[in-house]
Amino acid sequence: MQTLLEVILPVFLVIGFGYVAVWKELFPVSGIDGVMRFTQGFAIPCLLFKAIAEIDLQNSFDPRLLSSFYAGATLCFFAGMFGARAFFKRDWEDCVAIGFCCLFSNSVLLGLPITERAYGPEALTGNFAIVALHSPFCYGLGITVMEITRNRGKSPLVMARGVASAMFRNALVIGIALGFFVNLTGLPIPTVVDDALSLIIRAALPAALFALGGVLFQYRPEGDLRAITMVCAITLVLHPALMWLFGKNLSVPDEAFRSGVLTAAMAPGFNAYIFANMYGRARRVAASSVLLATLGSILTVWVWLVLLEGI
Repeated sequence: MQTLLEVILPVFLVIGFGYVAVWKELFPVSGIDGVMRFTQGFAIPCLLFKAIAEIDLQNSFDPRLLSSFYAGATLCFFAGMFGARAFFKRDWEDCVAIGFCCLFSNSVLLGLPITERAYGPEALTGNFAIVALHSPFCYGLGITVMEITRNRGKSPLVMARGVASAMFRNALVIGIALGFFVNLTGLPIPTVVDDALSLIIRAALPAALFALGGVLFQYRPEGDLRAITMVCAITLVLHPALMWLFGKNLSVPDEAFRSGVLTAAMAPGFNAYIFANMYGRARRVAASSVLLATLGSILTVWVWLVLLEGI
């Protein structure tokens, strides 16, 4: 219970403030859209840029952690995609969008603050390693499968252009790529720039959590409850269980193992809705899954944190 009160609830209270503020019309929807654009387009990319630019690449990117996390994520993507086809008879484009919901954990807005509150800022190394590859990997897989599905019979060049265009318009991917460039080249960040980045970064997670609450209010659940339930089960239970299984078998170090399991246990990120909206497919399932899984994760993340106490 102490873990629930001290680690999880403060994060969800900030989300709740955003939800109530929009619900009671204390904060306009247009304002929420602006805050979300600021966090997704500027503050969080700055956070990821600075983290990747300063991280010790040799010691942080443990292939055992990354292979455990992303093997589980990939299996969840295909479980969601084929599950939507087999159980709910959705067309293939819808199935890919639903599979993406099962793939894209909310690694930044929920994973970072919950891990930091549970284990301290020094425990985020594994999280940043996962986050560094998260958007490129997930969008790469999702867009590739969607483009193959949509462009059956067209040339590979057309599909490659669609994938590249979507990838390199993503601010998170750009921030991560620039962070790797600075890290690998040893290019120094001027002190005045570093201080400015630090100011923006301090606002990133609190503002993003508040905005997430406002966004969730706009996409209240409607219909498709069986598909939404499947997405919630895959994201909140199956993915962290797979990460646990693979991580134990590969002897992932304890600190990285905790980061991997907690990140895998997060609800689908808002990018799940962005992906569905980008293609105009399964938008109701995506939006409702983000909301209901986020609410459900209050309890499921608590369970995973209790299980991780023995690690």
